[in-house]
Amino acid sequence: MSSTYGDNLKLSIFGQSHGPAIGMVLDGIPAGLPVDLEVLQTFLNRRAPGQNDWSTPRKEEDRPEFLSGLLEGFTCGAPIAAAIRNHNTRSGDYANLKDCPRPGHADFTAQIKYGGFQDAAGGGHFSGRLTAPLCIAGGLCKQWLEERGIQIGGRILSIAGCSQTDDPLDPCAHAIPPIGERFPVVNPQVGEAMRQAIADARAEGDSVGGIIQCVITGLPAGLGEPMFGGVEGKLAQILYGIPAVKGVSFGDGFGAANLRGSQCNDAFAMENGKVRTATNHSGGILGGITNGMPLIFQLAVKPTPSISQPQQSISLSRMENLELEVKGRHDPCIVPRAVPVAEAAAAIAIFDMILGNTQTNRRK
Repeated sequence: MSSTYGDNLKLSIFGQSHGPAIGMVLDGIPAGLPVDLEVLQTFLNRRAPGQNDWSTPRKEEDRPEFLSGLLEGFTCGAPIAAAIRNHNTRSGDYANLKDCPRPGHADFTAQIKYGGFQDAAGGGHFSGRLTAPLCIAGGLCKQWLEERGIQIGGRILSIAGCSQTDDPLDPCAHAIPPIGERFPVVNPQVGEAMRQAIADARAEGDSVGGIIQCVITGLPAGLGEPMFGGVEGKLAQILYGIPAVKGVSFGDGFGAANLRGSQCNDAFAMENGKVRTATNHSGGILGGITNGMPLIFQLAVKPTPSISQPQQSISLSRMENLELEVKGRHDPCIVPRAVPVAEAAAAIAIFDMILGNTQTNRRK
């Protein structure tokens, strides 16, 4: 099913943007894993709407209600089910979208796929609102990974052409801002230029996109499988489930196409009794399997398609062209709020693979 992910754990996302609630069910998690709900809430707050001038004014507390799976601060072996109640909805803003689809949205494709039975309010099940329950599952997986010494951090690499770069020859140059930053950048001056670009777009009734980078440290070498079980494929599958993600790359990504082999290859070396590489153009993955270096990936996030400028669309009932003015409350740039979502998705994928490794090792 399209709303379910995982091989060794099973994550299911449910709900619609303006429905009574959204939530998730996470199955296959071993009993006895500790859960810190305060740490989880702090993580969820990084994604929550209505907190600053670069996000939607829609305010939701995003406090999960756990229905099963937790007992006295630990997992109990049952499926973990959690729901977030929707409160601040204005469904009337979306009343005409089944007939007049918004450019850049799934309104038209959903109409064709579901024949008018889909929930169009707020984008329904296609909405970025559904990344909140994804962050519940990912926030839990992050905690369990950190117990194993695996850290996942994300940052804004660029917005509207304002970017910060690293030294490609330094395998550890991809610095991550302190955990909890709402606008996570390493260079404050570049960050200010990014915020100004967002403000300018909002003032013009427009939006901007950008690139997110995530770094995963502490991964053991040997995680993943060749061919269709590769780490890149497992991560890409869940990362592309984040609305507005239009590209995923690892290491140098498309930049590797402009290098020679002598430039792109990461030379091996021994360091304190461990195998390391002098550079990290591969992003910590070779042949679909981790090599023990930091795993680095980038996400290209398109501009928010809901903008207040008039746009050209059509009337499906009258089969004629018309002008559309989108109503509702929307982010002028979703990149900052998408950073914790990227971390959450990566945590789910990595923990799923670690569970698979654990089960394989038990059979040996």
